[in-house]
Amino acid sequence: MTNEMLKGKKGLVIGIANDQSIAWACAKALRQAGATLGGTWQSDKARPHVEPLLESIDADIRLPLDVADDAQLELVFDAVARQWGRLDFLLHSIAFAPKQDLHGRVVDCSRDGFLTAMDVSCHSFLRIARSAEPLMTDGGSLMTMSFLGAQEVVPHYGLMGPVKAALESAVRYCAAELGPSSIRVNTISPGPIATRAASGLAEFPALLTDYGQRAPLRAPLTIDDVGPLCAFLASDHAKSITGMTMYVDGGYHLLN
Repeated sequence: MTNEMLKGKKGLVIGIANDQSIAWACAKALRQAGATLGGTWQSDKARPHVEPLLESIDADIRLPLDVADDAQLELVFDAVARQWGRLDFLLHSIAFAPKQDLHGRVVDCSRDGFLTAMDVSCHSFLRIARSAEPLMTDGGSLMTMSFLGAQEVVPHYGLMGPVKAALESAVRYCAAELGPSSIRVNTISPGPIATRAASGLAEFPALLTDYGQRAPLRAPLTIDDVGPLCAFLASDHAKSITGMTMYVDGGYHLLN
């Protein structure tokens, strides 16, 4: 990969929470590869943590986006159409489940908790893909984030397992449906990384310990291990790759 492989390409990064989030590492890698970026923050509370990061990478578009708010979603894509006239790639890095449902048994999760987790973590990707499609006039790349718990039972991952499984399936269907328009759709599945989002999982330190003991490569993961794959998938080097779940986990998924 060279620093020019995304030169001339324009894309959105949705899901930056702070400078320790995986989405931020991806944004840095995309920018270093030459892309012009736009980014969003989830709420007024998040804005002071995110807006300076977007400024540091000269993001053209900086707007609020709560994915549950259709009006905000429309404003973001209106801004893309107005300022760029097209979209080449988009990263969706968003997940949420109410704590009481996330920390309990899957069989005990509430209806509202399940629907909220599915709406924010999975259906939001479909809404975003639908909004991005008409702007990807020359094809493009849509990417989202998952975890091994979508494929295997990971202790304490709980409700997010079924939700991420639905997201990975949605990616495959989107890849089939959008492929004739040269739009590629892929999932990135990082191993356990100590982010603020991951800290919401019960017994997360135990998962990190298990990873360190059993992942074939042994080396601890960081957010910066994920960014280069995102930049590659956004580039023309990945023009024939779609519908995939791609692991960045030191081989951890091989042993579960």
